[in-house]
Amino acid sequence: MTDPLLLPRVDQLTTASGAYLLDSATRVSAPDELAGTVAWLQSVLRPATGLPLREGDGDGAGISLDLDPALDDEGYRVEVRPAGVRITGGSAAGVFYGAQVLRQLLPPEVFRRSLVEGVEWSVPAVDVADSPRFGWRGMHLDVARHFMPTHDVMRLVDLMAMHRLNTLHWHLTEDQGWRIEIVKYPRLTTVGAWRASSQVGAGPDAVQDGRPHGGFYTQADIREVVAYAAARHVTVVPEIDVPGHSMAAITAYPHLGVGAVEVGGLPVPEPRQIAVGTEWGIFEDVLNTEQSTVDFYKDVLTEVMSLFPGTWIGVGGDECPKAQWEADPRTQELMRERGLADEEQLQAWFIGQLDEHVAAAGRRTFGWDEILEGHSREGHGPDGARPMSPGATVASWRGMTGAVTAARLGYDVVACPDDQVYLDYRQSDSPDEPIPVSIVLGLEDVYAFEPVPAELTAEEARHVLGGQANVWTEHMDSPRTVDFLVFPRLCAVADVLWSDAPRDFAGFSARLDHHLLRLEAAGVEYHRASGPLPWQTRPGVPGRPASREDRAAYIASVTANIA
Repeated sequence: MTDPLLLPRVDQLTTASGAYLLDSATRVSAPDELAGTVAWLQSVLRPATGLPLREGDGDGAGISLDLDPALDDEGYRVEVRPAGVRITGGSAAGVFYGAQVLRQLLPPEVFRRSLVEGVEWSVPAVDVADSPRFGWRGMHLDVARHFMPTHDVMRLVDLMAMHRLNTLHWHLTEDQGWRIEIVKYPRLTTVGAWRASSQVGAGPDAVQDGRPHGGFYTQADIREVVAYAAARHVTVVPEIDVPGHSMAAITAYPHLGVGAVEVGGLPVPEPRQIAVGTEWGIFEDVLNTEQSTVDFYKDVLTEVMSLFPGTWIGVGGDECPKAQWEADPRTQELMRERGLADEEQLQAWFIGQLDEHVAAAGRRTFGWDEILEGHSREGHGPDGARPMSPGATVASWRGMTGAVTAARLGYDVVACPDDQVYLDYRQSDSPDEPIPVSIVLGLEDVYAFEPVPAELTAEEARHVLGGQANVWTEHMDSPRTVDFLVFPRLCAVADVLWSDAPRDFAGFSARLDHHLLRLEAAGVEYHRASGPLPWQTRPGVPGRPASREDRAAYIASVTANIA
């Protein structure tokens, strides 16, 4: 093998003569600090090879793992010679990424989960030196529209780790379902986790399936997923979406809804009862902004922070209609009392309360680019607006306007523009694409993703932490469908977030052709270049396609207030 065809692309790779052959005598050695990586490497190599791969004495033969503080934190080196394999990393994460590269250097059959006969488990002699371009290399996963059991979430974590992605943004609450157990408020899951039906298709011709849907993660489930991800150097960032996209919570606790409190602050005896959402879209039922509602969500976030040890805690903030606030006398009274000039500032006030709570716990708020709306850019002003905490981080999804504005204001940014990395969008303009949504976002379109806006200065660009692909599951009702829409486009995202080499789609495509053999061995039902296979189509189910021109015009209109 003259080129191992690694994906993501590595910084430096040189080939040497010969190969190292794994056999029954192969040992794995490492210092105690890397015991977790050793255990993981044994767990992924043993099933297909049938080799014991016992721990050895570190004499230089076999596979040796070690730390080298001179390397970047996530950097690593892999040296393969006929006598053995040596992997060094700047941290345990770097060693883990080097071990992932070792796995890719082996025949693709190594990704199977049971014994494969007749394969020579040889590793070509190479030297690899590598480190990532960005520190945030992520995937967003919506489990609220369609629930995904823990074993399927952990399978996706494994696939992320295979591609050296390190951040799972876990979207846990929505109009259509609340997916995380909150002990203090049990109705969030006993009521809010279940809906009566689900929309099938998109646009005005969509129908209902009439089939109840739901599910949620217990706190034990959450801890399991977080620990599983951490062992693979994937940080899980939870999202509790407010103040819009909250119908499931309002269904469970009607006092959270607009109209539940009269002018003067007197609670309504029987607040209006709504239902967990069964349709996709943006809905006018949003949270009220009473202090009691803020306190409710502070309680929620306190429990969330006890389960997720990572730096960032997501609060959503996207797509919050203002019509109910505009029409509600009590909301208008609260705005006057708080010195807020309009409903955008009211949303900013609400997000700001939760931002302060998160920051006081030593964490950082993570929200969609709408959290830039309604905030003073100078500090406290006569209109009652104020800036977010310095650690607040903005996910720029409505194009890159949010990225530019946030970076220029000194906030960190995660780039995830819908016209480049929304993996629910259709993959071609073929009529066979199932439930075609929005613009065409093919593999080459995704590979062109650039997280750093060209108009930023070098200083401003330092605020771009990286990027992520967003996986919204309105039209992904099974793990097989997630596979089809996510892969191989996620491979392209991983490549551009890891490597800072000049873009080369032809070279990427050549590496991908070989990488698809790995995905097939891992059981991934990816989208083929020839189009969907028959069972991947959805004949007769309507979509909602859009042109790039129409989509760009819409995004420009909704980001004018943060440009």
